[in-house]
Amino acid sequence: MGESMESQESNARGGRLGRRLRIERLSSYWLGGAGYFAIGLFVLIVMSLVYQSLPLLSEYSVVQMLTSSNWDPAQNEFGFMPAIVGTIYVTALSMLMGTPIAILAAIYLAEYAEGRLKTLVSSFIDVLAAIPSVIFGLVALIVVVPFVGNYLAPAVGSSATGLGIFTVSLVMAIVVTPFMISLSVESLEALPDELRETSLGVGATKWETIKLVLLRAAGPGIFSAILLGFGRVFGATIVPAMLIGGQTHVPSSPFATGQTLPTLIVNDFGELMSLPLTQSALIFVGLMLVVVVWLFNFAAMLVRRRLQRRWQY
Repeated sequence: MGESMESQESNARGGRLGRRLRIERLSSYWLGGAGYFAIGLFVLIVMSLVYQSLPLLSEYSVVQMLTSSNWDPAQNEFGFMPAIVGTIYVTALSMLMGTPIAILAAIYLAEYAEGRLKTLVSSFIDVLAAIPSVIFGLVALIVVVPFVGNYLAPAVGSSATGLGIFTVSLVMAIVVTPFMISLSVESLEALPDELRETSLGVGATKWETIKLVLLRAAGPGIFSAILLGFGRVFGATIVPAMLIGGQTHVPSSPFATGQTLPTLIVNDFGELMSLPLTQSALIFVGLMLVVVVWLFNFAAMLVRRRLQRRWQY
């Protein structure tokens, strides 16, 4: 009788183990399938963009289009240089303005703020991150554009309407900073307390601990936060479309109007859909955006891995 009960229990345990192994195997297949689906979707998007860009690429040289400043679809002139320069200006200025603020704010929240003040500031940052970009654009039209046009630009000896590269960059820095702050705070707070205690125990000040120990240890996470900000600025559409002025020329100053690659698609795609060559040119702009973002992310992944290996030792 006892042997029979032991045999039944053993069979039950074996059955449970078998079910767990089957579930684990199915889960691994599902996760692997999801990964391959993501890769296949990316390849499909790129192939579709390449195929739709072929009419343009068959008639124009890529180098010629990238270096030309003439954008006039009605005359079959497709020069992308003004939009490329505008995109670089907006991305660079936004990151230069937003990144230092994001890192300093993250250090304050993770290492200095306490109690209700920390909760209040963190919740305020979360609310900013949740506000739709179009709201920032509307507020900027009411507040930032008159300020830049009437006060800031004249103060530096430039005449401007307020719409332009600098206005877009300032607003986009405000848009992406909350995301960078939140991710940077998570990276700093995830560090073990032993790092802080060890550094302070050997005589380092709190700021020296933050600068020499914590920022190095949280570096890959903070770097990822900066990458997220870069991606959001580089592909931003609604705020630049509202504030950049929509003029397709190489901007002569940060306060000049201009164009970015995403706004080039938004401003021209609808009304020029009936022109096959122009449609192909705008789809080629989308292909450029995808390729640049992929190349940047790939390079950033390599840099992040190198930083992780360096900062571990």
